[in-house]
Amino acid sequence: MVTHDEFLIPFLSRSLQSDSYKVLSLAGDASNRRYYRVVLDHSSWVLMRWDPFVPDNYPFLSVLNHFAKNGVHVPKVIAMSPDEGLVLLEDLGDLTLERKFWESQNQDAAMEFYQLAVDEIVKIHHPATLDKSECTAFKIQFDTEKFLWEMNYGKDNLLSGVLKFNFSENLNKEISDIFLDICTRLHKEPKRIAHRDYHSRNLMIKLDQMNVIDFQDARLGPIQYDLVSLMRDSYVDMSDVMAKSLIDYYLERSKEYLPKDFSREHFDHIYELQSIQRCFKACGSFASFFHQREDRRYLKYLPGTLRRVLKAINEFPEYKVFADVLIDSGALERKYESL
Repeated sequence: MVTHDEFLIPFLSRSLQSDSYKVLSLAGDASNRRYYRVVLDHSSWVLMRWDPFVPDNYPFLSVLNHFAKNGVHVPKVIAMSPDEGLVLLEDLGDLTLERKFWESQNQDAAMEFYQLAVDEIVKIHHPATLDKSECTAFKIQFDTEKFLWEMNYGKDNLLSGVLKFNFSENLNKEISDIFLDICTRLHKEPKRIAHRDYHSRNLMIKLDQMNVIDFQDARLGPIQYDLVSLMRDSYVDMSDVMAKSLIDYYLERSKEYLPKDFSREHFDHIYELQSIQRCFKACGSFASFFHQREDRRYLKYLPGTLRRVLKAINEFPEYKVFADVLIDSGALERKYESL
């Protein structure tokens, strides 16, 4: 095994033309990427370590360059070593939108920062999508199969995995039919580039500018996917009033790009449908960290996210069986942090 020092030190020494830097480990996300803060004199950078890559078709770089070209604020690439899976990036600091939300005395105080986040998502959904130059985001999409995989991930890891809920053959068929119906309806919606994880931990504030990170999984999908990710984010407790105001702001900023037959009623209907799928997918992710590797850090986000799922399901009487399963399984009452 090659130690970190054996390849980090030569790369950093070459890139920074100095040996006087310090390397500090940073808390990573739920993936296998590793991050370090590199400090030299009064400057700092972030080093991302992942698998070796080929620059020409590396999603991280492809999406970063496409977003930057269309005015989306993303970190600048300082240097890279593809064979070693290393990318040295601009340091955006530690102030996330999540932290800004919780530091604010009330939600109104965070509104201007969320509007900045919406400004970035407008650029992603519209100018970046209309620019058809080469980008990996155009090669993959949220289709029925992908949506369905995400929902079944929630079922397998939360309901069957953590909660040990026993599905009868008939009930399993009913739930499968509901999932298929939800995902088929979402797939039929017009598609734009979707960030895929557009929540408060992937938005960094530096000098009052909103910056977007963790964009390497961007793909085509309904505009509601990112909006649900932001407004019904598991990591914050945004009020319905604030969420509606931000959606109004998004639609106003997107007005020139929306179709002439745009229907707010249909938009809101799909927003609730997407909330079922996206929030239940998040539940599956949180549950999987515990179910598959006994990582308890995300269990505390399950109750609030499940309430969002149930609230959205209640807008669709035809999905009552799914709501009943969430209630009968004890998903909403379980004390997850005591597992």
